[in-house]
Amino acid sequence: MPTCCVVDCANRTSCGVKFFRIPAGSHPFQKNRRHLWLQAIKRADWDNATIKEARVCSAHFISGEASLDSSSPDFVPSLFVYKKQSQTPMTKMERYQRKRKRDERPDMQPASSMAEMEQDCTIDHCSDEEKAEGDCPVSRKEHDDLCFTHHQLQEDYINLQQDCFKLRSENEELRNELQKSKFSYSNVKSSIQLLLFFTGLTSVIFEWLLKKLAGSIEIGHQALPLEDQLLMVLMKLRMGLSNTDLAYRFHVTTSTVSNIYRSWISVMSVVLKPLIKWPNKGAILKNMPKTFKRHFKKCRCIIDCTEIFIARPSNLTARAQTWSNYKHSNTLKYLIAITPAGAISFLSSGWGGRVSDKQISKESGFLELLEPMDEVLADRGFLIRDELAACGAILRIPHFTKGKKQLSALEVDTSRQLSRVRIHVERVIGRWKNFKILQTVIPVSQVDMLDDVVIVCGALTNLCKSVVPK
Repeated sequence: MPTCCVVDCANRTSCGVKFFRIPAGSHPFQKNRRHLWLQAIKRADWDNATIKEARVCSAHFISGEASLDSSSPDFVPSLFVYKKQSQTPMTKMERYQRKRKRDERPDMQPASSMAEMEQDCTIDHCSDEEKAEGDCPVSRKEHDDLCFTHHQLQEDYINLQQDCFKLRSENEELRNELQKSKFSYSNVKSSIQLLLFFTGLTSVIFEWLLKKLAGSIEIGHQALPLEDQLLMVLMKLRMGLSNTDLAYRFHVTTSTVSNIYRSWISVMSVVLKPLIKWPNKGAILKNMPKTFKRHFKKCRCIIDCTEIFIARPSNLTARAQTWSNYKHSNTLKYLIAITPAGAISFLSSGWGGRVSDKQISKESGFLELLEPMDEVLADRGFLIRDELAACGAILRIPHFTKGKKQLSALEVDTSRQLSRVRIHVERVIGRWKNFKILQTVIPVSQVDMLDDVVIVCGALTNLCKSVVPK
């Protein structure tokens, strides 16, 4: 709400007064008028920025209106509480009006001093025929009023242009700041360390993955470009972030995060599943590390079971089926097989935490992949020697006494060698679980997605450099 800038005047729009801008412009007439105004209101020290925002109310003009006529007492504001008048305001106005009556003639042209300033204020009151016959008579008052309106509009237009430019600049700056504060692939791809931290992938693998998935993703989430959607999903997998956290980082709603995550995970599982491949014997032998060649050259894989925590189900049957005595919590259990070279070659579906390792091995489809003379390395919990023997395969587990007082020297050495190579499966599982979503407690609402999440994390692990030395 405008306020009068005159000293000791506090008039506002609500006081029923009009407001006038301090004259602006580079024309000598306008400069002089501005100088007179600033002197009159005792603001001669103001800079242009302050002048631009200042307003003078109509209470400081005798007629209540500012005038462009330099002979008018309202050419400059003159009514102030701090200034004594040598003549009454009405006397000044009456003298001015008498002078105007004397000066008003139909054929009168503007004075030369006014003509220069008002050359853009030509006023057409005549038809084309009347112009052909002679000049159109215009009274001084009408001319002054229209010129005043014209210049006021010019000033307003210039000021609005400046305000518009200023607002556009501020808007652009705010957009840039918003873009910088917002998580996006364009902001992190230039830093190898940042991209590895947030996704576990290099920019080359990220770009390859985006290209491979782009054709399978429905463009239904216009809130984010595809590369940012993929970044969001990978951050959730890698860092285990909540939907609320991701929504804040990417400036979207939690429902948008949930929808993007679900749609991408299902597609990624299908597209990336071929990266978890059961290799043939020739490929195994070709890539067999030296640590295996000496003692376990027939090794086809190393197996283990791992458990992922889930929220406690409300259904009593589901709660009982997922209870793990080993973890003392509700879990889903997965069988994982690792090649001697350190690649994940098999991942089972999720089983309730109460299911034994033996049962998962028998019913997950793992045994059907084995061939005669294959060696399978495992720990003591896998009591599947007979099941493997039926396939012609051999189970290699650490020896235990079974009532013996002690193991033989050969058994001790074999167990030691087995432990040395089995540690690699722990390292691969550790890298797999670097995707911290596998270390969090999975909500019941997301348990149906967990098999897909496990496959995606396994496939992305296989894209990384092997932890097993050649």
